[in-house]
Amino acid sequence: MKPVAEFWNRKASPDGLALYCKECFGLRNAAAYRGKQAVEGKEVRAYRKRVQLPEGMKYCARCETVKSVDEFGRNRARKSGIAVYCRPCYSVVIAENKRRNHGSERNYLLRLRYGVTEQEVTQMVADQGGTCVICLRAEPKHVDHSHLTGRVRGILCFKCNGALGQFKDDPRCLGDAANYLELRGPHAYRMKLELDVPALDGHARRREVTTLWGTKAKLSGTSRQNHLRQKYGINDEDARWLLNVQGGMCAICWSMPAEHVDHDHRTGAVRGMACGGCNAGMGQLGDDPTSLRRAADYLLGELVREVPASSGTTRLSFTVPDVDPRTVPAGGWEPYLEADGRHRRNVWQDDDDREDPAWVDRCLDKILGSLRSMSEENARA
Repeated sequence: MKPVAEFWNRKASPDGLALYCKECFGLRNAAAYRGKQAVEGKEVRAYRKRVQLPEGMKYCARCETVKSVDEFGRNRARKSGIAVYCRPCYSVVIAENKRRNHGSERNYLLRLRYGVTEQEVTQMVADQGGTCVICLRAEPKHVDHSHLTGRVRGILCFKCNGALGQFKDDPRCLGDAANYLELRGPHAYRMKLELDVPALDGHARRREVTTLWGTKAKLSGTSRQNHLRQKYGINDEDARWLLNVQGGMCAICWSMPAEHVDHDHRTGAVRGMACGGCNAGMGQLGDDPTSLRRAADYLLGELVREVPASSGTTRLSFTVPDVDPRTVPAGGWEPYLEADGRHRRNVWQDDDDREDPAWVDRCLDKILGSLRSMSEENARA
């Protein structure tokens, strides 16, 4: 004779309770299940007898240890609201499941985020000749995709991938940044009108105590004043004057407030004031106009092309003059990058006004074409 609480519910019984207590019910079911598994030649773990746990404690089925419920995560799908495994075991189980179902955790994340497999990424890197298609200097390790369409565009190095994000995937802003670095464009023209030079010689001005317009500078002696003087050769008044000339906006994108003094790390020339995104993006691309223009063409779909290969298939081409990327040795891209830079500079000069309606229409056509292709692929899937 046992208390009713020791029995499971059973609707078929006259009293609504199971014929056996919970302990015996578990033993009978375990014996039946293991007998069937043994007939099929399968091995299962030993039966764990049900025990009453103290309040606030839970048994982890993986490490087979009774632990406090605080060491378990949450699981809303379970009646108790507590996960089956403790936190350390849960992490191990999830990693094992990913390896078993997807081959590796990297493959799982690639399929989840970008819809490609690890093998496809490896093949893309091989097709690119093992180099980043924008800077042609670093090893490609990061999958780049369009945040608008979700389409994977290529495999880039860390800096190039980050620079595209800093410029918000805006090809026009990247092209303007290239002109800005070459001291061309509206900002350099305005500086020439105001100061008769497109950029300030920071090294030559470090010891001067006058403002840009010739008056005696008010040196406050603050940490900011010392930083501006030592690093850029300007003072607070000069920085405020530059900011006023630019209307308080970034000298490159003209859409964000200017927050940083931008200068040439090699010559020390102060070019203007830039927002955090443009300043960081130019730095990640090494202040290289060629890389900036290549990044702009990459976003427009005009950098990477498929061309016929000698084997009868196709291969990638992303330089002018064209070269098979799989034949270029590591570190051998500099001559091609230099020639490609001259070509793209001439192309962008010929089409310098990229704000004209025809250029905008071409950009919109490319975006709409990508969206239509993605819709058709989803429909076929």
